[in-house]
Amino acid sequence: MNFKQYCISGWNVIDPVYFHFTRLHHIKKQCGEKTIMRVRITRFQGRSVILSDGTIIEKNDILVKVHLHNVQLLSEILQYKSDLRRGKVIYSKVKDALPAVADYVKQNHFSDEIKGLIGITTLYKGCKSLGFESHPIIHPLYRKFKQSALMPIYLLSSNNWRKHEVPEPMYLFMSKSMLLQKYGSH
Repeated sequence: MNFKQYCISGWNVIDPVYFHFTRLHHIKKQCGEKTIMRVRITRFQGRSVILSDGTIIEKNDILVKVHLHNVQLLSEILQYKSDLRRGKVIYSKVKDALPAVADYVKQNHFSDEIKGLIGITTLYKGCKSLGFESHPIIHPLYRKFKQSALMPIYLLSSNNWRKHEVPEPMYLFMSKSMLLQKYGSH
């Protein structure tokens, strides 16, 4: 067992505690199978953002915060040597989960008030073709905090981390109308 596998084993022990305290919910497909996504309802606390479809996200708007189940994802992608292949697997897993996220939004008791999805990640290449838009995190302290918090994921997921600087995290947004249009009827 190598160093990355030891880290992931330890993370597997801590993850249920993290899951409990962050009030996350697993997103499941209609067949009951868990996806790579975990979510919770949140109120947006950032500066106003205008999405390409005209949706305006403002402070206190209700959003679905999406979290990738990173320890599960890392366990799956470590078998691949190529960062490109790993990226394709992540892309595929996210795309596969989004119809179930659309179902979650449609069935949620806040459904009428939900404006869209939000996530924070350093993995935003290819997000546009999934329907997400990336926007910078403006507040410098919060941006550095998130970069530090996401650094272990980046270090464990990349083969070439020594050659590259840890990417700056970005907000990812998708309006509810984009989500339902693209993934709502599957």
